[in-house]
Amino acid sequence: MFWSVYGLWALFLLLMFVMFFSFSLFFIFSDFAVFVEYYLFSMNGCPVEFMMVFDWVSLMFLSFVMLISSVVIFYSEEYMEGDENLNRFCYLVLLFVLSMGLLILSPNLISILLGWDGLGLVSYCLVIYYQNNRSLNAGMITVLSNRIGDVGILIGIVWMLNFGNWNYFSYVLLEDMGSEFYWVGGCVVLAALTKSAQIPFSAWLPAAMAAPTPVSALVHSSTLVTAGVYLLIRLSQYFSVGVFSCVLMFISCMTMFMSGLGANYEMDMKKVIALSTLSQLGVMMLSISFGYWKLAYFHMLTHALFKALLFLCAGSVIHSSGGAQDLRYMGGMIEFSPVVGSCFNLANLSLCGIPFLAGFYSKDLILENVSFFNFNFFIFIFFSVSIGLTACYSFRLFFYIMGRNFFMFFSNFGEGSIVSVSIIFLSFWAVIMGSTLMWILFPIPCFVFVPIFYSVMGVLCVIVGLWMGLILWGVSGSYLFLTGKSVNHFLGLMWFLPWLSSNPLLSKLSLGGYFLSSDLSWGEWMGPQGVFEGMVIGSSIFQWFQDNNLKMYLVSFAIWVIIFTFLMLML
Repeated sequence: MFWSVYGLWALFLLLMFVMFFSFSLFFIFSDFAVFVEYYLFSMNGCPVEFMMVFDWVSLMFLSFVMLISSVVIFYSEEYMEGDENLNRFCYLVLLFVLSMGLLILSPNLISILLGWDGLGLVSYCLVIYYQNNRSLNAGMITVLSNRIGDVGILIGIVWMLNFGNWNYFSYVLLEDMGSEFYWVGGCVVLAALTKSAQIPFSAWLPAAMAAPTPVSALVHSSTLVTAGVYLLIRLSQYFSVGVFSCVLMFISCMTMFMSGLGANYEMDMKKVIALSTLSQLGVMMLSISFGYWKLAYFHMLTHALFKALLFLCAGSVIHSSGGAQDLRYMGGMIEFSPVVGSCFNLANLSLCGIPFLAGFYSKDLILENVSFFNFNFFIFIFFSVSIGLTACYSFRLFFYIMGRNFFMFFSNFGEGSIVSVSIIFLSFWAVIMGSTLMWILFPIPCFVFVPIFYSVMGVLCVIVGLWMGLILWGVSGSYLFLTGKSVNHFLGLMWFLPWLSSNPLLSKLSLGGYFLSSDLSWGEWMGPQGVFEGMVIGSSIFQWFQDNNLKMYLVSFAIWVIIFTFLMLML
């Protein structure tokens, strides 16, 4: 209820949403920003400062984080009811929101690292929340993949020492920064690719589905996976042209295509939604590579709303079916749970980009603007087909969950008071925020006259995607020539990225454990453990020499004769 601890936290975060959103509107209409700088100390003439920026970009994104977090905490009170560690779960979610807030408000690589590492640590604690083998393995892949990006941030911090300041806002206005700054840009791109799970770091995103569903709603909508996109939006000036643009364009297109194919063959409902998140992250990255950072920001905000709604509805379905997540055991949900079913369809249609829903405004703008960009035709084909595959797996979800008569439900959990209030409340924002943000971010109307082909391109992409999906479903059971493997074995396993991410890492971990046993420190091997091993080896050698064996004496005598003869010849 609202008067419980979780209801009070949800109410507090909701009030923070109202406050931050109001300030963002004031800042965007008045073209106003506030910088707060706190000097800590100086190192070799380079000031170490804690800096926060309050502008419309940071405040609007932070307000959306607060809105979704409030709904997730309120939803978790009933969803996680009966859990022994419910208080710990609530504190972890609040720490997660705090880390994301630090990252959003930080224009300084050092203060960014606080939120960046905080997201990685708290996400690991949330992924392993259920403490079984599946969640522990998923947590290890998640934290080790994100540590690669953390290393990139650390290298960028060290390299920025050459410029005398860590605030990257100081270099945005400079036209010629030298080739050295591209190393910093490369490190930032690496960090963004790992945090936003782009190829080849995509395996951890579906694996993180081992976390509780409310955590998935928060992680895959507005916090962890969007951290890399937000970082590139802040530094978009460096990634709209040149080598960074080409690299981001290629990687994002391949990520969209790979995740779209994988989602059409996946049978785990949460993993299908996770792969759809991966596809939408590719759309944002592609928009940034073309220089349309504002469109990427717009799509990031709308995607946060309908993806959180999709996960909350999926959690209600999973809870109602006794914990089952396999799509083949679901169906007839609209008859059993009409409220959750209607909201689920609403979020699904918004993901497809159906007109007048939140996802339509941002995706249609990106599609139309990309059409005017001069780039490779094959990239355009990959982009269009990937958008069509989004419609394909979205309608596939509808078919499995809504369109069949068979259903395996044990309760009407989705129609409960708290869950239904949370889902309906978030559905309201998922409907109206698309047009509202359109008026706010693009207040000046403009008219672009395009051929009829470009006007209906969105509809054509949906039709082509559905057609390709039907073809893929038709050949899914067939076997490839001379391989003995089915088609979905190759297309539905994310191009073997989970295997490449898990097996080599596990072998490296076993090798590290072999060299760094005990308390995993060099001091142990150079100190008591090293002395002990040396004494054991020396004692075994002396024991061998003291063995009363005639062969040993003869061999020793022969060795001494050879050494004595060699010394005499040398003299």
